[in-house]
Amino acid sequence: MGWVDGRLTFRYPDPGRHLAGVRLEQHASLPGDRLEFDYRDQAWVLDLPAPDAWRLEYQLRLRHHDGREETVNDPANPARVPGAFGDKSVLHRRDYVDPIWLDLPAARGTWREFTVAAPALDAEVWIRTWSPPSAGDRVLVAHDGPEFDKLADLGHYAAAMVGSGALPPFHLVLLGPGDRSDWYSANNAYAATLTDPVLARLREELGFEGKVTGMGASLGGLAMLHAQRRTPAVFAGLFLQSGSFFRPRLDPQESGFRYFQRITRFTGPVVASAFAAHPVPTALTCGTVEENLANNREMADALARQGYPAQLVEVPDGHHFIGWRDAFDPHLTRLLARSWGETSWSLGSWGPGSWGRGSKSGG
Repeated sequence: MGWVDGRLTFRYPDPGRHLAGVRLEQHASLPGDRLEFDYRDQAWVLDLPAPDAWRLEYQLRLRHHDGREETVNDPANPARVPGAFGDKSVLHRRDYVDPIWLDLPAARGTWREFTVAAPALDAEVWIRTWSPPSAGDRVLVAHDGPEFDKLADLGHYAAAMVGSGALPPFHLVLLGPGDRSDWYSANNAYAATLTDPVLARLREELGFEGKVTGMGASLGGLAMLHAQRRTPAVFAGLFLQSGSFFRPRLDPQESGFRYFQRITRFTGPVVASAFAAHPVPTALTCGTVEENLANNREMADALARQGYPAQLVEVPDGHHFIGWRDAFDPHLTRLLARSWGETSWSLGSWGPGSWGRGSKSGG
Protein backbone atom coordinates (compact mmCIF):
# COMPACT_ATOMS: atom_id res chain seq x y z
CA MET A 1 0.00 0.00 0.00
CA GLY A 2 1.35 3.43 -0.86
CA TRP A 3 2.68 5.79 -3.52
CA VAL A 4 5.60 4.22 -5.38
CA ASP A 5 7.07 4.97 -8.81
CA GLY A 6 4.11 7.04 -9.93
CA ARG A 7 1.46 4.52 -8.92
CA LEU A 8 -0.99 4.25 -6.03
CA THR A 9 -1.79 0.90 -4.43
CA PHE A 10 -4.45 0.20 -1.80
CA ARG A 11 -5.49 -2.93 0.09
CA TYR A 12 -8.51 -3.38 2.37
CA PRO A 13 -8.57 -6.83 4.06
CA ASP A 14 -11.91 -8.66 3.96
CA PRO A 15 -11.23 -12.40 4.49
CA GLY A 16 -14.90 -13.34 4.78
CA ARG A 17 -15.96 -11.06 1.92
CA HIS A 18 -18.40 -9.24 4.15
CA LEU A 19 -18.42 -6.26 1.80
CA ALA A 20 -20.06 -5.93 -1.60
CA GLY A 21 -17.48 -3.43 -2.80
CA VAL A 22 -14.96 -0.69 -2.00
CA ARG A 23 -14.41 2.58 -3.85
CA LEU A 24 -11.74 5.26 -3.53
CA GLU A 25 -13.16 8.67 -2.56
CA GLN A 26 -10.91 11.54 -3.68
CA HIS A 27 -10.88 15.00 -5.24
CA ALA A 28 -7.71 14.75 -7.29
CA SER A 29 -9.23 14.34 -10.76
CA LEU A 30 -8.51 10.61 -10.89
CA PRO A 31 -10.66 8.87 -13.55
CA GLY A 32 -14.02 7.90 -12.13
CA ASP A 33 -13.99 4.54 -13.88
CA ARG A 34 -10.71 3.55 -12.19
CA LEU A 35 -11.75 3.92 -8.55
CA GLU A 36 -13.49 0.58 -7.86
CA PHE A 37 -11.44 -2.00 -5.93
CA ASP A 38 -11.13 -5.62 -7.14
CA TYR A 39 -11.48 -8.57 -4.77
CA ARG A 40 -8.60 -11.03 -4.72
CA ASP A 41 -6.52 -12.90 -2.15
CA GLN A 42 -9.07 -12.18 0.59
CA ALA A 43 -8.82 -8.42 0.21
CA TRP A 44 -10.10 -5.51 -1.84
CA VAL A 45 -7.23 -4.06 -3.88
CA LEU A 46 -6.71 -1.12 -6.22
CA ASP A 47 -3.73 -0.09 -8.34
CA LEU A 48 -3.82 3.03 -10.51
CA PRO A 49 -1.61 5.89 -11.78
CA ALA A 50 -0.92 8.62 -9.24
CA PRO A 51 -2.26 12.15 -9.78
CA ASP A 52 -0.12 15.12 -10.82
CA ALA A 53 0.23 16.23 -7.21
CA TRP A 54 2.42 16.03 -4.13
CA ARG A 55 -0.31 14.57 -1.93
CA LEU A 56 -3.56 12.63 -2.09
CA GLU A 57 -6.24 13.13 0.54
CA TYR A 58 -8.71 10.27 0.38
CA GLN A 59 -11.19 7.97 2.09
CA LEU A 60 -12.71 4.58 1.31
CA ARG A 61 -16.40 4.07 0.60
CA LEU A 62 -17.50 0.65 1.82
CA ARG A 63 -20.62 -0.96 0.31
CA HIS A 64 -22.37 -3.61 2.38
CA HIS A 65 -24.46 -6.45 0.99
CA ASP A 66 -27.65 -4.96 2.46
CA GLY A 67 -27.09 -1.77 0.45
CA ARG A 68 -25.68 0.33 3.25
CA GLU A 69 -22.64 2.49 2.51
CA GLU A 70 -20.14 4.09 4.85
CA THR A 71 -17.08 6.24 4.29
CA VAL A 72 -14.01 5.52 6.41
CA ASN A 73 -10.38 6.44 6.61
CA ASP A 74 -7.88 3.84 5.44
CA PRO A 75 -7.07 1.49 8.36
CA ALA A 76 -3.88 0.40 6.59
CA ASN A 77 -2.54 3.98 6.53
CA PRO A 78 -2.08 5.78 9.87
CA ALA A 79 -1.33 9.15 8.22
CA ARG A 80 -4.17 11.64 8.67
CA VAL A 81 -4.69 15.26 7.70
CA PRO A 82 -7.31 17.66 9.11
CA GLY A 83 -9.91 19.26 6.88
CA ALA A 84 -13.07 21.34 7.04
CA PHE A 85 -15.16 18.14 7.07
CA GLY A 86 -12.97 16.09 9.39
CA ASP A 87 -9.78 14.11 9.12
CA LYS A 88 -8.87 12.17 5.99
CA SER A 89 -6.22 9.65 5.08
CA VAL A 90 -3.30 11.06 3.12
CA LEU A 91 -0.48 9.75 0.95
CA HIS A 92 2.58 11.80 0.01
CA ARG A 93 4.78 11.67 -3.03
CA ARG A 94 8.38 10.97 -2.07
CA ASP A 95 9.58 14.52 -2.78
CA TYR A 96 6.96 16.25 -0.63
CA VAL A 97 8.13 18.14 2.47
CA ASP A 98 6.26 20.40 4.88
CA PRO A 99 7.00 24.14 4.70
CA ILE A 100 10.06 25.19 6.68
CA TRP A 101 8.19 28.04 8.36
CA LEU A 102 6.09 25.58 10.38
CA ASP A 103 9.12 25.03 12.62
CA LEU A 104 10.21 28.67 12.89
CA PRO A 105 9.74 30.51 16.20
CA ALA A 106 6.78 32.88 16.37
CA ALA A 107 6.97 36.60 17.00
CA ARG A 108 5.07 37.80 20.04
CA GLY A 109 1.77 39.51 19.46
CA THR A 110 -1.62 40.21 20.99
CA TRP A 111 -4.81 38.33 20.10
CA ARG A 112 -8.25 39.87 20.53
CA GLU A 113 -11.80 38.90 19.55
CA PHE A 114 -14.92 40.93 18.87
CA THR A 115 -18.03 41.00 16.70
CA VAL A 116 -19.41 43.61 14.35
CA ALA A 117 -23.13 44.09 13.81
CA ALA A 118 -24.16 43.47 10.21
CA PRO A 119 -27.76 44.65 9.78
CA ALA A 120 -27.67 44.07 6.02
CA LEU A 121 -27.04 40.39 6.74
CA ASP A 122 -29.24 40.20 9.84
CA ALA A 123 -26.21 38.79 11.64
CA GLU A 124 -22.89 39.58 13.28
CA VAL A 125 -19.43 39.13 11.80
CA TRP A 126 -17.02 37.38 14.18
CA ILE A 127 -13.46 38.71 14.10
CA ARG A 128 -10.19 37.62 15.67
CA THR A 129 -7.04 39.69 15.22
CA TRP A 130 -3.32 39.27 15.93
CA SER A 131 -1.08 42.30 16.25
CA PRO A 132 2.67 42.36 16.94
CA PRO A 133 4.39 45.56 18.07
CA SER A 134 4.88 48.18 15.33
CA ALA A 135 2.35 46.63 12.92
CA GLY A 136 1.37 50.09 11.72
CA ASP A 137 -0.88 50.27 8.65
CA ARG A 138 -0.01 46.82 7.29
CA VAL A 139 -3.11 44.60 7.47
CA LEU A 140 -3.99 41.16 6.07
CA VAL A 141 -7.71 40.26 6.18
CA ALA A 142 -8.62 36.58 5.67
CA HIS A 143 -11.96 35.04 4.83
CA ASP A 144 -12.65 31.70 6.55
CA GLY A 145 -10.23 32.99 9.17
CA PRO A 146 -10.83 30.41 11.92
CA GLU A 147 -10.47 27.56 9.44
CA PHE A 148 -7.33 29.05 7.89
CA ASP A 149 -5.84 29.38 11.37
CA LYS A 150 -6.78 25.89 12.57
CA LEU A 151 -6.28 23.90 9.36
CA ALA A 152 -3.58 25.89 7.53
CA ASP A 153 -1.65 27.49 10.43
CA LEU A 154 -2.21 31.02 9.12
CA GLY A 155 -1.65 32.55 12.55
CA HIS A 156 1.69 30.80 12.93
CA TYR A 157 2.64 31.74 9.36
CA ALA A 158 2.13 35.42 10.20
CA ALA A 159 4.07 35.18 13.45
CA ALA A 160 6.86 33.14 11.85
CA MET A 161 7.29 35.54 8.94
CA VAL A 162 7.48 38.51 11.30
CA GLY A 163 9.73 36.68 13.75
CA SER A 164 12.15 35.57 11.05
CA GLY A 165 12.30 38.98 9.40
CA ALA A 166 10.83 37.67 6.15
CA LEU A 167 8.06 40.29 6.50
CA PRO A 168 7.67 43.48 8.53
CA PRO A 169 5.20 43.42 11.45
CA PHE A 170 1.56 43.39 10.33
CA HIS A 171 -1.94 42.90 11.68
CA LEU A 172 -3.66 39.59 10.86
CA VAL A 173 -7.46 39.68 10.74
CA LEU A 174 -9.42 36.41 10.77
CA LEU A 175 -13.05 36.81 9.66
CA GLY A 176 -15.58 34.15 10.60
CA PRO A 177 -17.52 32.89 7.57
CA GLY A 178 -21.05 33.14 9.00
CA ASP A 179 -23.57 31.83 6.45
CA ARG A 180 -20.69 31.01 4.15
CA SER A 181 -22.53 29.84 1.04
CA ASP A 182 -24.66 32.99 1.02
CA TRP A 183 -22.15 35.58 2.25
CA TYR A 184 -19.27 34.47 0.03
CA SER A 185 -21.17 33.97 -3.23
CA ALA A 186 -20.87 37.47 -4.76
CA ASN A 187 -23.33 38.83 -2.20
CA ASN A 188 -23.59 42.63 -2.45
CA ALA A 189 -24.84 42.93 1.13
CA TYR A 190 -21.82 41.05 2.43
CA ALA A 191 -19.37 43.05 0.31
CA ALA A 192 -20.86 46.29 1.64
CA THR A 193 -20.64 44.96 5.20
CA LEU A 194 -16.99 44.02 4.77
CA THR A 195 -15.89 47.32 3.28
CA ASP A 196 -17.87 49.57 5.64
CA PRO A 197 -18.79 48.49 9.19
CA VAL A 198 -16.20 45.69 9.39
CA LEU A 199 -13.27 47.75 8.13
CA ALA A 200 -14.43 50.78 10.11
CA ARG A 201 -14.36 48.73 13.31
CA LEU A 202 -10.98 47.25 12.42
CA ARG A 203 -9.51 50.71 11.93
CA GLU A 204 -10.87 51.70 15.33
CA GLU A 205 -9.61 48.57 17.10
CA LEU A 206 -6.21 48.30 15.41
CA GLY A 207 -5.46 51.97 14.85
CA PHE A 208 -4.59 51.89 11.18
CA GLU A 209 -5.71 54.26 8.42
CA GLY A 210 -4.57 52.72 5.16
CA LYS A 211 -5.73 50.02 2.79
CA VAL A 212 -5.92 46.29 3.54
CA THR A 213 -4.73 43.22 1.69
CA GLY A 214 -7.46 40.61 1.34
CA MET A 215 -7.15 36.83 1.05
CA GLY A 216 -9.54 33.94 0.66
CA ALA A 217 -9.89 30.46 -0.75
CA SER A 218 -12.65 28.85 -2.80
CA LEU A 219 -15.82 30.92 -2.24
CA GLY A 220 -13.80 33.08 0.14
CA GLY A 221 -11.48 34.03 -2.71
CA LEU A 222 -14.43 34.86 -4.94
CA ALA A 223 -15.94 37.05 -2.19
CA MET A 224 -12.70 38.96 -1.68
CA LEU A 225 -12.39 39.74 -5.39
CA HIS A 226 -16.08 40.72 -5.46
CA ALA A 227 -15.53 43.16 -2.58
CA GLN A 228 -12.47 44.65 -4.28
CA ARG A 229 -14.36 45.20 -7.54
CA ARG A 230 -17.19 46.96 -5.69
CA THR A 231 -14.99 49.11 -3.43
CA PRO A 232 -11.48 49.05 -4.88
CA ALA A 233 -10.18 52.04 -2.94
CA VAL A 234 -9.89 50.09 0.33
CA PHE A 235 -7.66 47.28 -0.99
CA ALA A 236 -3.88 47.23 -1.42
CA GLY A 237 -3.67 43.69 -2.80
CA LEU A 238 -5.39 40.31 -3.17
CA PHE A 239 -4.31 36.73 -2.47
CA LEU A 240 -6.89 34.39 -4.03
CA GLN A 241 -6.57 30.62 -3.65
CA SER A 242 -8.63 28.18 -5.71
CA GLY A 243 -11.24 30.89 -6.21
CA SER A 244 -14.73 29.68 -7.10
CA PHE A 245 -14.88 31.85 -10.22
CA PHE A 246 -17.66 29.73 -11.71
CA ARG A 247 -18.54 30.09 -15.38
CA PRO A 248 -21.42 28.24 -17.11
CA ARG A 249 -19.14 26.96 -19.86
CA LEU A 250 -16.37 25.77 -17.55
CA ASP A 251 -18.28 24.66 -14.47
CA PRO A 252 -21.57 22.95 -15.41
CA GLN A 253 -21.03 20.49 -12.54
CA GLU A 254 -21.59 23.40 -10.11
CA SER A 255 -24.87 24.53 -11.69
CA GLY A 256 -26.91 22.92 -8.89
CA PHE A 257 -25.32 25.19 -6.29
CA ARG A 258 -27.98 27.53 -4.92
CA TYR A 259 -26.04 30.71 -5.71
CA PHE A 260 -24.48 29.59 -8.99
CA GLN A 261 -26.29 32.18 -11.11
CA ARG A 262 -25.42 35.02 -8.74
CA ILE A 263 -21.77 34.04 -9.01
CA THR A 264 -21.82 33.80 -12.81
CA ARG A 265 -23.56 37.19 -13.07
CA PHE A 266 -20.49 38.60 -11.35
CA THR A 267 -17.72 36.57 -13.01
CA GLY A 268 -19.05 37.02 -16.55
CA PRO A 269 -18.66 40.82 -16.71
CA VAL A 270 -15.34 40.67 -14.86
CA VAL A 271 -13.87 38.23 -17.38
CA ALA A 272 -15.32 40.18 -20.32
CA SER A 273 -14.10 43.57 -19.14
CA ALA A 274 -11.12 45.23 -20.79
CA PHE A 275 -10.62 47.78 -18.01
CA ALA A 276 -10.47 47.99 -14.22
CA ALA A 277 -10.58 51.30 -12.36
CA HIS A 278 -8.15 50.38 -9.58
CA PRO A 279 -6.13 47.23 -10.27
CA VAL A 280 -4.03 46.00 -7.34
CA PRO A 281 -1.22 43.45 -7.00
CA THR A 282 -2.88 40.04 -7.10
CA ALA A 283 -1.57 36.52 -6.61
CA LEU A 284 -3.73 33.51 -7.44
CA THR A 285 -2.98 29.89 -6.60
CA CYS A 286 -4.89 26.81 -7.70
CA GLY A 287 -4.28 23.08 -7.50
CA THR A 288 -3.20 21.16 -10.57
CA VAL A 289 -5.80 18.45 -9.85
CA GLU A 290 -8.88 20.49 -8.96
CA GLU A 291 -11.95 21.47 -10.93
CA ASN A 292 -11.44 25.21 -10.38
CA LEU A 293 -8.20 25.30 -12.37
CA ALA A 294 -9.80 26.28 -15.69
CA ASN A 295 -11.81 29.16 -14.24
CA ASN A 296 -8.76 30.35 -12.27
CA ARG A 297 -6.68 30.42 -15.45
CA GLU A 298 -9.40 32.43 -17.18
CA MET A 299 -9.73 34.87 -14.28
CA ALA A 300 -5.96 35.36 -13.97
CA ASP A 301 -5.73 36.15 -17.69
CA ALA A 302 -8.63 38.60 -17.42
CA LEU A 303 -7.18 40.43 -14.43
CA ALA A 304 -3.77 40.71 -16.07
CA ARG A 305 -5.39 42.09 -19.23
CA GLN A 306 -7.15 44.73 -17.12
CA GLY A 307 -3.91 45.95 -15.59
CA TYR A 308 -3.74 43.93 -12.38
CA PRO A 309 -0.18 42.80 -11.64
CA ALA A 310 -1.60 39.26 -11.49
CA GLN A 311 0.02 35.84 -11.55
CA LEU A 312 -1.48 32.37 -11.23
CA VAL A 313 0.66 29.69 -9.59
CA GLU A 314 -0.48 26.12 -10.18
CA VAL A 315 0.20 24.13 -7.02
CA PRO A 316 0.72 20.34 -7.23
CA ASP A 317 -2.22 19.64 -4.91
CA GLY A 318 -6.00 19.68 -4.71
CA HIS A 319 -8.75 21.81 -3.15
CA HIS A 320 -7.50 21.45 0.41
CA PHE A 321 -6.33 23.64 3.29
CA ILE A 322 -2.94 21.93 3.37
CA GLY A 323 -2.45 22.71 -0.32
CA TRP A 324 -3.39 26.33 0.34
CA ARG A 325 -1.05 26.42 3.34
CA ASP A 326 1.85 25.10 1.31
CA ALA A 327 1.49 28.01 -1.13
CA PHE A 328 1.73 30.76 1.51
CA ASP A 329 5.47 30.98 1.16
CA PRO A 330 6.85 32.34 -1.07
CA HIS A 331 3.65 33.48 -2.84
CA LEU A 332 1.68 35.16 -0.04
CA THR A 333 4.94 36.46 1.40
CA ARG A 334 5.86 38.18 -1.86
CA LEU A 335 2.33 39.46 -2.45
CA LEU A 336 2.23 41.09 0.99
CA ALA A 337 5.60 42.76 0.50
CA ARG A 338 4.47 44.09 -2.87
CA SER A 339 1.08 45.27 -1.56
CA TRP A 340 2.73 47.24 1.21
CA GLY A 341 5.45 48.67 -1.03
CA GLU A 342 8.07 46.93 1.10
CA THR A 343 10.43 46.10 -1.75
CA SER A 344 13.33 45.59 0.63
CA TRP A 345 11.46 42.63 2.11
CA SER A 346 10.42 40.94 -1.13
CA LEU A 347 13.32 38.48 -1.15
CA GLY A 348 13.05 37.64 2.54
CA SER A 349 11.00 34.52 1.87
CA TRP A 350 11.53 31.05 3.26
CA GLY A 351 10.78 29.67 -0.23
CA PRO A 352 11.06 28.28 -2.74
CA GLY A 353 13.16 25.81 -0.77
CA SER A 354 10.27 25.63 1.67
CA TRP A 355 7.65 25.28 -1.01
CA GLY A 356 8.35 25.64 -4.67
CA ARG A 357 9.41 22.29 -6.13
CA GLY A 358 7.64 21.92 -9.45
CA SER A 359 5.42 24.99 -9.32
CA LYS A 360 3.95 26.31 -12.53
CA SER A 361 3.23 29.95 -13.23
CA GLY A 362 0.98 31.57 -15.77
CA GLY A 363 -1.54 34.27 -16.23
